[in-house]
Amino acid sequence: MGIIVALLVLSILIFFHELGHFAAARFFGVQVDVFSIGFGKKLYSRMIGKTEWSLSAIPLGGYVKMKGQDDTDPTAVSYDEDSYNVKKPWQRIIILLAGPFANFLLAFILYFAIANMGVPKLLPVVGEVSKDTPAFSAGLTKEDKIVQVNGNNIQYWEEIGENINGDKGDITLIVEREARLITLQITPKVIEDLNIFGEKITRRIIGISPLGKQETVYFGLVDGLGYAWEETKNASLLIVQSVEKLLTGVVGADKLGGVITIVDVTAQASSAGLLALFFFTALISVNLGVLNLLPIPALDGGHIMFNLYEMLTGRTASEQVMTYITLVGWAILISLMLLGLYNDINRLLG
Repeated sequence: MGIIVALLVLSILIFFHELGHFAAARFFGVQVDVFSIGFGKKLYSRMIGKTEWSLSAIPLGGYVKMKGQDDTDPTAVSYDEDSYNVKKPWQRIIILLAGPFANFLLAFILYFAIANMGVPKLLPVVGEVSKDTPAFSAGLTKEDKIVQVNGNNIQYWEEIGENINGDKGDITLIVEREARLITLQITPKVIEDLNIFGEKITRRIIGISPLGKQETVYFGLVDGLGYAWEETKNASLLIVQSVEKLLTGVVGADKLGGVITIVDVTAQASSAGLLALFFFTALISVNLGVLNLLPIPALDGGHIMFNLYEMLTGRTASEQVMTYITLVGWAILISLMLLGLYNDINRLLG
C-alpha cells in the first residue's frame, strides 16, 4: 500500500510540474501536442482539443511536448504561428520557469495545509539534565520550564538552542519551577559536532534534553501563509545547499539517492500519517523545482540558459552546438540517474 501511495505522490508532483509548462504554453498560444504522465508504452490516452493526454507504463517522470520543441532532437523546429520556436525568448523562459514554479506553489499549498492541520511542537520543559554539564552545575532540574533565554521569550524547545547559539558568553535563563520564576546564570560548553552535511562545526550546549511534552499549533489564515512561505523558502535553501555540497565534494556521491529511495521514504512517510506525508511531499516538490532549474541542457534550467544567450546576443546557438550540448546534458542526467540507482541498490543490499 505504501508503494502505491508513493507512486501516486510522484505522479501528482510530476502532473503539477508539467501542468505549469502546459498552462504557460497555452497562455502564449503554443500548441501542446502531448501531455504525458510517465514514459514508455502508453496505457491510456485521450485527445482533448489538439493535445493527447496520456498515462504511460513507467510512472517515474513525465513530459509536455510542445510544437517545435523536442529534447531528443534539438534541430526539429517549427516556425508556425503556434510553435514554441517563434515565441520571444522571454516568453519561452516563462514557459520553462512555469514547471518549477508549479512545484514551489504545490509545496507552499501543502505547507499551508499543514499549518492548519496542526503542527506538533515540543514544549520547553526539561527532561534530563546530564551530570557534569553547565545546566547541572547551575541547578537546572527535571520539569523546569524555560521561559526566557537572555531576555528572549521561549515558546518551544527548538528556540532554546537557537538562542544559546545566537549569543556569545554566559547566558541568563529564567525558568518556571513549581509556579515560581527562577533566574540562572549558565556558561555554555563549546563542543565539536557535525552538521547535516557531515561538516565539522562548533556549537554551544548546556546539557539538557526535552521532557517530550508536545503542543499542537494551529496557525490560521494569515500566520499559516507566513509559515508556508518560511517553510518553502527554508526547504529551497536546504536543497540548494545540498546540491552545492555535492558538487564541491563535501557530501560524497554515495549519498545521492535515486527514485527507489524516494519511493521507499515516501512509503514510510505515508505509514507515519497524513502530516508526515504532506511534509515529505512538499520537500520532494521543492526538490523537483530546484533540480529542474540546474543549468543542464536536458532540464528546464539548460533551456533557460539557451534562451538567455539568445536574449543577450540576439542570435541562437548553432544547430551543431545545440546538439552537442544537449547530448552532453543527457549524458550528465542519465549518469546521475544511474548513480542514484546504483546507490539505491547498495542500500537495499545493506
